Amino acid sequence: MRTQPPGPAGVPVFGNSRQYARDPFTFLTSVAEAYGDVARFDLGPIETYMLTNPADIERVLVTDDAKYHKPDFQDDAIGTLLGDGLLLSEGETWQKQRQLAQPAFGPKRISALGDSISGHAQTMVDDWEAGEVRDVHLEMARVTVRIIVEAMFGSQLTDEQTQLVQENLEPLGQRFEPDPLRFLVPDWVPTQENREYHESVQILEEIIDDVVAERRGTEHDPTIDPAGDAVGDAGEPMDLLSILLRAKQRGEQTDKQLRDELMTMLLAGHDTTALTLTYTWYLLSEHPEVEARVHQELQEVCGDAPPTAADVRQLDYIERVLQEAMRLYPPVYVIFREPQVDVELGGYRIPGGSAVMLSQWAVHRSERWYDDPETFDPDRWLPERRRERPRFSYFPFGGGPRHCIGKHLSMLEAKLILGTVAQEYELDYVRDRPFELRGSLTMHPEEPMGMRLTPR
Repeated sequence: MRTQPPGPAGVPVFGNSRQYARDPFTFLTSVAEAYGDVARFDLGPIETYMLTNPADIERVLVTDDAKYHKPDFQDDAIGTLLGDGLLLSEGETWQKQRQLAQPAFGPKRISALGDSISGHAQTMVDDWEAGEVRDVHLEMARVTVRIIVEAMFGSQLTDEQTQLVQENLEPLGQRFEPDPLRFLVPDWVPTQENREYHESVQILEEIIDDVVAERRGTEHDPTIDPAGDAVGDAGEPMDLLSILLRAKQRGEQTDKQLRDELMTMLLAGHDTTALTLTYTWYLLSEHPEVEARVHQELQEVCGDAPPTAADVRQLDYIERVLQEAMRLYPPVYVIFREPQVDVELGGYRIPGGSAVMLSQWAVHRSERWYDDPETFDPDRWLPERRRERPRFSYFPFGGGPRHCIGKHLSMLEAKLILGTVAQEYELDYVRDRPFELRGSLTMHPEEPMGMRLTPR
């Protein structure tokens, strides 16, 4: 077994963190192309091993997942934000919380949310006017925030609360952009960035507190659940907040656990879906032949009626379009794991306590797994073509026991929102150049995604 994988040379103290911070996407692609299955580099003080072979990725996420934890190397900021919610918790805490939350994401309940999702999408479209230019990322984020709050909290945000959520996402995102100096500055130091970050967290906590206060005493009322025909066996609502409030009554949840799960759901529950749709609209604008097939499928399946949860099962081409958008622009572009013991991957010894990086961006765009990987080709997701590729050559929702709990809700949202909008409008990207990308916890467009609304 070899002991030292190849990788790019770094500089003292900062390692390769400056290269990564300048452009994480070019850095990831270049390292994958130059060094193969396993590459070693330093992100500041963090010894990092990037894996790009699907077989190794499957071992980390599935086969040997018990040997890996979410990393402890990240700064205090993400802990301040998400605490011990599902995204960051480990061991028995994670298992208990995952099991507790699972009924809120059951297939029957998710399917029953279709009317609620479609209603929010139609309300958004009704507010649009032909010929105007809208920032589609802002629009998609707004509608998906409203959907996740109703679907998982059994509540509705006011316009003011929705605006506050969106205004405070920017300082949160900036706090997690790659920065080689950040590891030298503790989270408690009162820099302007840290102050703005903590102020934004406080505002979001206040919104969550308001929602919880409104919902206390209604956690047994089935009329609260937007998926009304998918309530529990006892006739109780199965939205996530109702489940957590009942668990708190039984002494199984603390106020902090309640806060951490709701904050995690508010942020992670809408962001990736909004980004998937944003990138899909851009790709459709750039590929009118694909857009025409989307319109054709909607006409064949739905006619002139808005798409429903039942229709979604027949929207095969739209599903392939969304899959291909997530291949080219995966909202979650890297996953980190920390081996608890020394492990062997790709013929190398990877020391316990180091960082293992799994990059959707690098793998999804690799010529090793995809023909013409830079080309937008939804038909590469036809079953006969998909079977030719390794399983973990595509993992936008992660994989293994810790795969994204909201995967099916996200796909239902994306199909219904895309279908509702596409029946009424074509969205035309207004710039004559591609957009730039910005790395944070998720992959965001660097600039507003202005699109002109053309009625169909």
